[in-house]
Amino acid sequence: MSATRLYFGNVLHRRLRPRMHRLRYRVFWVLFDLDELQAIERSPLFSHNRFNVLSLNDSDHGDGSGRPLRQQIERTLSEHDIAFDGGAIRLLCMPRLIGYVFNPISIYFCHMMDGRLSAIVYEVHNTFGERHSYVFDAGDTTSPRSHRCSKRFHVSPFMGMSMRYEFKASLPGERFALSIRGFDPDATVIHASMSGSARPFTTANLLRGLMFYPLLPFKVTAAIHWHALQLWFKGIRVHRRPPPPGQSTTPVRASS
Repeated sequence: MSATRLYFGNVLHRRLRPRMHRLRYRVFWVLFDLDELQAIERSPLFSHNRFNVLSLNDSDHGDGSGRPLRQQIERTLSEHDIAFDGGAIRLLCMPRLIGYVFNPISIYFCHMMDGRLSAIVYEVHNTFGERHSYVFDAGDTTSPRSHRCSKRFHVSPFMGMSMRYEFKASLPGERFALSIRGFDPDATVIHASMSGSARPFTTANLLRGLMFYPLLPFKVTAAIHWHALQLWFKGIRVHRRPPPPGQSTTPVRASS
């Protein structure tokens, strides 16, 4: 049975300080098994590294070079001394739609050959065309734990850099869920979550996604800018965009 599947669900952002603000939109993602990309191209609606109604382009992820994503993630795990024996690597993201995509976050689930979790790589994208990955060593567990790290990458001009993140993820199965809490020394600033239910990767379900979530990546980008305007009207302080971090990845530790 194919491990590649679709997830239909929602994204929710709740800003708690210094003003309350809430953002919610419906989304569908694809969990791509990176070893199955050639096989799933049998769908007339999907292509890998080629134009189609829906597609996955390697250059939209990783270092942007277009090199095979599996090779890039294996190298990242090696650079962080994370044990990995060549098991499955699965990428959860929104696909391109007629040549356009914007993923605020893409998530790689890296497994050992026996199915245990080796690592999770959270690849964060901003609207300035930059990306950065937070790399969590799962320590060969059967399920991820909550894990924390310092913020190293600028995402929104309405949030400063003196923050920390706490990630809590469930492994994609019949359902998937991720929550990210952003906090400073005083208290929680923002809480973001994404969750969805699985559907098989079929042409019928791809059509369902196109029907019920039309123009998805365009809507996501428009929503980000619309809510940024609302935050500005609410008087939220605008932070100057810092230079990107010198390293493309940041290690994440398990919460105590």
